[in-house]
Amino acid sequence: MNQPTTWDKVDQYITERLIPQDSVLEEVLFANQQAGLPPFDVSPSQGKFLNLLVQMKGARRILEIGTLGGYSTIWMARALPSDGHIVTLELDPSHAQVAGANFALAQVDDLIELRIGDALGQLSQMKQEGVETFDFIFIDADKPNNPNYLQWALQFSRPGTVIIGDNVIREGEIINKNSKDPRVVGVREFYDLLAEEPKISATAIQTVGSKGYDGFVLGIVNS
Repeated sequence: MNQPTTWDKVDQYITERLIPQDSVLEEVLFANQQAGLPPFDVSPSQGKFLNLLVQMKGARRILEIGTLGGYSTIWMARALPSDGHIVTLELDPSHAQVAGANFALAQVDDLIELRIGDALGQLSQMKQEGVETFDFIFIDADKPNNPNYLQWALQFSRPGTVIIGDNVIREGEIINKNSKDPRVVGVREFYDLLAEEPKISATAIQTVGSKGYDGFVLGIVNS
């Protein structure tokens, strides 16, 4: 059995059965492709997963670290109430330009604050500005900085805040303690910090599908 092909077919089946066709989201993915953005968007089933998590939490304020073309941002924004708010951070101005156009296309731009520049610098600036804590935080940016992003996420959290980290299995490479890949090293350090940090209770879910073999970390802030 060709597992990756099977995973793709199952993902397609899930999408066809449970995720209604959405011309806007299809246009967003097409715009990202046309702009030459790397194909790192979450899959439709993962996008809806984020959407449902936001609804389950009843989140009103979301922080997203890593915007890319805004596909995941739109999925989460659609789960917010009319007075909800997302702060999303993107390093690359050209990516941010594509994302801004996508937000307008999806008619969620009034819910989104897109901040451009190095995420660690932006997070530090937000701290100086006295930005309020968030109900839901999605970490999906450069993996070597995952431990730093988690530390900042905890600073912008309160008891009950949900923290999600994407791409935390990396085709199983996370068990390779000798890996020199900075992305794997960053994710392993992310796990170490989660294991040692008493403020958060977390687990990880392995996933397979159109995005290959990967997974999410899901955590909730305790105190």
